[in-house]
Amino acid sequence: MRFSKRMDRFPDEIFASLNKKKIAMEKEGRKTYNLSVGTPDFETAPHIKKALTEAAKDQDNWKYSLRDTPEMLDAVCSYYKKRFDVDITPDMVASCNGSQEGIGHIGLVLCDEGDTVLLPSPCYPVFIASANMAGAEPFYYPMTKETGYLPRLSDIPEDVAKKAVYMIVSLPSNPTGSVASGNVYEELIGFAKKHDILIIHDNAYSDIIFDGNEGGSFLKHPGAMEVGVEFFSLSKSFNMTGARVSFCIGRKDVIAAFRKLREQIDFGMFYPIQKAAVAALTGPFDMVRKQCADYEERRNVLCGGLRDIGWDVPDSHGSMFVWAPVPKGFSDSFSFCMELMEKTGVICTPGASFGPLGEGYIRMALVLEPDMIREAIKAIDESGILR
Repeated sequence: MRFSKRMDRFPDEIFASLNKKKIAMEKEGRKTYNLSVGTPDFETAPHIKKALTEAAKDQDNWKYSLRDTPEMLDAVCSYYKKRFDVDITPDMVASCNGSQEGIGHIGLVLCDEGDTVLLPSPCYPVFIASANMAGAEPFYYPMTKETGYLPRLSDIPEDVAKKAVYMIVSLPSNPTGSVASGNVYEELIGFAKKHDILIIHDNAYSDIIFDGNEGGSFLKHPGAMEVGVEFFSLSKSFNMTGARVSFCIGRKDVIAAFRKLREQIDFGMFYPIQKAAVAALTGPFDMVRKQCADYEERRNVLCGGLRDIGWDVPDSHGSMFVWAPVPKGFSDSFSFCMELMEKTGVICTPGASFGPLGEGYIRMALVLEPDMIREAIKAIDESGILR
């Protein structure tokens, strides 16, 4: 069987390798601490579950939906006004089956073969996959320790900026945990206007920000609606990862084109899931605020605990991830992750999975309770891997 050359653009999926090793260890009766995948372990709020299950009892809701319901679109608009003080209308919103799917496809909407796109490095892998599917050429702008893991627009050459079609920005960042102030977005908007670039903002972690800071929306900043769209996800804020609910929001012509592509490949979101989305977006929201505090406690336990045993891991400022340097004595992130798993049962993701500048780091997800994190830290310390 001959497969398309397009498939050569995609590397093997790292999580499959990690999961295979995890299963083998657990079959041997060994304990594992899975910090690799960002799947929340908090409970989905009862009112969201109730909305889905009640809707599922109605046989009419098992038909093709073919559209986003007015009720859900209105809920998104109301939420954006209440949560971010951003005014949007239903024609500025299109649903997708999670931000992963939405970002994965948006390159097909915007790019022709050979076009240039600007991607952060390190970055979430689907940013790269989206460019690959569209046949675009990525230029990686660095997000390094020296810049506070924030974009520095002076690192993008003028000739590259002139031909770029879009730029993906992800703040709070997966994997680095960096967050941005308003002036970062204002600089991005000016840069986009100067070079006629669309900004795509991945806003999956606006409700997981630490140290008293408040998450927001790129679209709140003056001029953002003219140059950008934002992917807003219910996965992490409302613990709905399996439901796959996200929205592309912003500039109307981009939203219309995005919706046109999705209509070619999808018959619409299951009505009961749309009902669950409405319940999430209309509240109550007390559980969202509480779990942010819980994530911060986990951040403190993990980063502080690792520093106590001699691993200099800086605090994450947001998202549900910690970006840790590979300890001295290890040649690359993958071999360190495999040895760490073998010796301690602690499973992390190699930084090399997150683009060219990810090597030298690993990503850890804050998906275990504090006591389990302490156990994992003890296992690392007792293994001697840091010495």
